[in-house]
Amino acid sequence: MSYKTYKGKYLPKNPKKYNGNPSGIIYRSMWERKFMLYCDRTDAILKWSSEEVIIPYVSPLDGRVHRYFPDFYIKMIDRNGRVREKIIEVKPHAQCSKPKVPKRKTKSYVNAVKTWTINEAKWIAAEKFCEDRNYEFDILTEKHLYK
Repeated sequence: MSYKTYKGKYLPKNPKKYNGNPSGIIYRSMWERKFMLYCDRTDAILKWSSEEVIIPYVSPLDGRVHRYFPDFYIKMIDRNGRVREKIIEVKPHAQCSKPKVPKRKTKSYVNAVKTWTINEAKWIAAEKFCEDRNYEFDILTEKHLYK
């Protein structure tokens, strides 16, 4: 499945909420931009950042340590008044599960398996990172962003 990518610079309306340099915020998809607007404009979001957190992970493809920059960090107040911190990844729904084995193993299938394998390693590392800090880890897809 092919996705048209949209990239650009996001200028927050509430730069004091941004945890980092608010003049260097880049979105790599319209889904990320939509989530940035949500973070910037929602009162329950106290702080947020985009690709500011670094999580080391071991790639199963080469066995080496790489750096994972999750899409977002947010600090928020939930409906019960509790302050919560989360790491958020925004991905197409199609990339959030292991690819089904086709009758013929095409190049696109091999690429999908590589993408899945790397994403899974990143997400396992993110879960551990979050567990160690009492954060939560969530993956948002177009199904979450366009309810």
